[in-house]
Amino acid sequence: MTHLRTLLLLLLGLVAAACSSPDTVPEGQAIPVRTITVGETDLDNILELPGRVEPVRVAEVRARVTGIVQQRVYEEGTDVGQGQALFRIDPAELRASYAQTQASLDRAKATAANANAVVARYRPLVAENAISGQEFDAAQAAAREANANVAQIQAQLRASSLQLGYTTVRAPISGRAGRAAVTEGALVSQAEGTLMTRIEQISPIYVSFSQSATEVLQIRRAIASGQLDLAPGDAVEVRLLFPDGTEYELPGLIEFLDFSVDEATGTVQLRAEFPNPDGLLLPGEFVNARIYAGKVTDVIAIPQRAVTVADAGGTVMIVDKDGKAAVRPVKLGQLMGDSWVVESGLQPGDRVIVSNLQKLQPGMPVQIANAATGRKAAAPTPAAKAD
Repeated sequence: MTHLRTLLLLLLGLVAAACSSPDTVPEGQAIPVRTITVGETDLDNILELPGRVEPVRVAEVRARVTGIVQQRVYEEGTDVGQGQALFRIDPAELRASYAQTQASLDRAKATAANANAVVARYRPLVAENAISGQEFDAAQAAAREANANVAQIQAQLRASSLQLGYTTVRAPISGRAGRAAVTEGALVSQAEGTLMTRIEQISPIYVSFSQSATEVLQIRRAIASGQLDLAPGDAVEVRLLFPDGTEYELPGLIEFLDFSVDEATGTVQLRAEFPNPDGLLLPGEFVNARIYAGKVTDVIAIPQRAVTVADAGGTVMIVDKDGKAAVRPVKLGQLMGDSWVVESGLQPGDRVIVSNLQKLQPGMPVQIANAATGRKAAAPTPAAKAD
């Protein structure tokens, strides 16, 4: 019976030990934490916006003559050069029209040559009064009319030649030719301007964004006050993230900022240009952009992981003068990268706790294991020194 009682007590002890939390901290024992010392610093002003990829130039290839499509001579979805043949339209009817106009021109030239010869014969005769001045004037008028008729038909022949040339449909720009909108045997019309295909230039390529007009105003005010270090002529770099989270390796630059606000959305349009030598960026694709719009200077910033965000605002845990954890409410500004800008609630020299926060309660003693600083002399951001 004694052995059974001893065994039961031993089992109860094991169960109690197993149920106890491994994170339980004995009362009064200091918890090791990492901290940063608050100080003014400079941060990259990073704006994260969704964007859409757009071609730099788009050309709609349309029929310039009426006729039957004989052949598509390009491969759909491939790069074409300016002037490269894309389609051939049956030229038989236009060739006949060209030959007819050529014959009319030959006839007009013969008529003009005869009229000019009459004028040449009449000129000495009118000087000798062998013919009347009225006859000579009529001969000159007939010659001028014949010469004008020649010029008119020559213009018609040039137009006919152009029309004949349009039976070979060529690329107006270099770029990537899309799917053919017509097939062999289709009737295309000059009057309707039948769409045959589209060509898009995608190297370089544009990415367009929409930015809130209110945020644009805040940026301009920050620049004017000197809080944001960005001169009017400075290049603004943009980095792209694909939907799968990978980063596009080549940076772009903002090259257009609209000066009007969209009435429907209250946004301002921005556009960046990116090199696209391998064609990885495709028109119509949605991407996420990180716009590096200068630097925010002389601000207090703390790592995102140190902040507890609630509806009422943010709070952080600091080390008070007695070496204990204390809650400090803060007013948060922008989230820039992995750091919150703190507008109020912290002062230079405050020690903000950035680790073991799940174990801490206000009033618990702490032991600073590795203090970091948030001052300018430190690494790029306060968050980088916290680990």
